[in-house]
Amino acid sequence: MIQHEDDAPGGHVSAWLAEQGAEEDVYLITADGARALDPGDYDLVVSLGSERSAYDDALPWVPREVALLRDAVDADVPVLGICFGSQILARALGGEARRAQQSEIGWVQVRTDEPALVPEGPWFQWHHDTFTPPPGAALLADSPAAPQAYTLGRCLGVQFHPEVTVPIVAEWVALGGDQLVRHGVDGDRLLAETREREAENRSRAWRLMDAFVARVAGLA
Repeated sequence: MIQHEDDAPGGHVSAWLAEQGAEEDVYLITADGARALDPGDYDLVVSLGSERSAYDDALPWVPREVALLRDAVDADVPVLGICFGSQILARALGGEARRAQQSEIGWVQVRTDEPALVPEGPWFQWHHDTFTPPPGAALLADSPAAPQAYTLGRCLGVQFHPEVTVPIVAEWVALGGDQLVRHGVDGDRLLAETREREAENRSRAWRLMDAFVARVAGLA
């Protein structure tokens, strides 16, 4: 599980992995002196969100993560990219990460062509950047503002946040007050809606992970 500075933990994704009996190794790639990592030693790599931009190569760990995900793909290791992770995975696969014309914050309806893999429904969003799907990728889902999900080989990128829990969103609301004000989002209402949607979001996240592992990653 690749995490980034000031990033939330794996939430529902970590819980799903634990339920499968998987051993999770959290790798803080933004830490000074982060250890060397061979993705070939793992069955699955998950890249989580970040407040930074996946196209900001002035951050030394960004090109390092691009290279790490390329190495994972070259070693035939499945990769799941979430939000920032979907953008940097797109870069690693030959696509583009870039500034979005429209930010998305809150519970956003996502249209899907593959509901068995990417369930339709409101998914939690908090992003100002987006991606161009890599060459050869299948674009599976979108919203009016941005592409939302794609697959290529054993990899899946999703722009939304299936991992979020109430505590994660509460922390983001507490830390992101200025962003919420700029975008006209009521933080209290957003958190209340997250509480209301917690059970359905967990169910969708489990369906997404089950389908990803079986249909895309090809893991038993």
